[in-house]
Amino acid sequence: MVEWQLPKLHMAVRFRSPAFKFMSYCRRSCGAVALLLIWAVGGLSGCAGVSTYTGPRAPVSGQQAPGIRHKVEPKQTLWRISRIYNVEIEDILKANNIPEEATIEIGQVLVIPVSRQKAFKESPAAYGDEFIWPLKGRVISGYGGSYRNLINRGIDIQVPEESGIVASGSGKVVFYSSSLGNFGKTIIIEHANGLKSVYSRVSEFFVRPGDTVQRGSAIGRVSPVHKGKSNYFHFEIRKGRIPQNPLFYLP
Repeated sequence: MVEWQLPKLHMAVRFRSPAFKFMSYCRRSCGAVALLLIWAVGGLSGCAGVSTYTGPRAPVSGQQAPGIRHKVEPKQTLWRISRIYNVEIEDILKANNIPEEATIEIGQVLVIPVSRQKAFKESPAAYGDEFIWPLKGRVISGYGGSYRNLINRGIDIQVPEESGIVASGSGKVVFYSSSLGNFGKTIIIEHANGLKSVYSRVSEFFVRPGDTVQRGSAIGRVSPVHKGKSNYFHFEIRKGRIPQNPLFYLP
């Protein structure tokens, strides 16, 4: 099954596909600090016909692994919990047998794989690097969802009317393309802690590479072009070059 996601960022890429000319054009015209590698870009438009999205997979009860027990509170994300205890999200997922396509629920008890002596709780001021929803709307395709042998490595939010897009977190714009295949207008914002957020299928962006943005600031707008699910906004969060489930970061 082919993974469906936006291009990965590399400092150097050896192109061996027919996309070489397109990549060279992007490198010259976009002025991005990183080169592009397209992975299954042609399948993006097909998600408009995906079957009804019923939400992320239910969480799985954690194993009786050693560590601290944490009860999920309202508006807590896995990202915040990982920051509270200074552990990686991947370690929490593994300790609790949670699939990367799942989510967590209020009241769920998680095993945090760290000893009480080594636990490090951050102050509320450290929550300033949290993420917010770039667009409020109905998620019609979730992380890990598949359609015609393509896997979505982000989330798609339906756009029923013209809406503004805001920066999910504070950071610096490091990439812009006015037409990235079926992804359309796309930007990537680099944040602290090695994270990046990706915004695609946007009608107009107000920012360009090199611009610094604050969480919640307006960066673009989306406008519906056709009726139905074909109008959607694509959003990703990456850790380095690895796509993450955005719902682990969004409250």
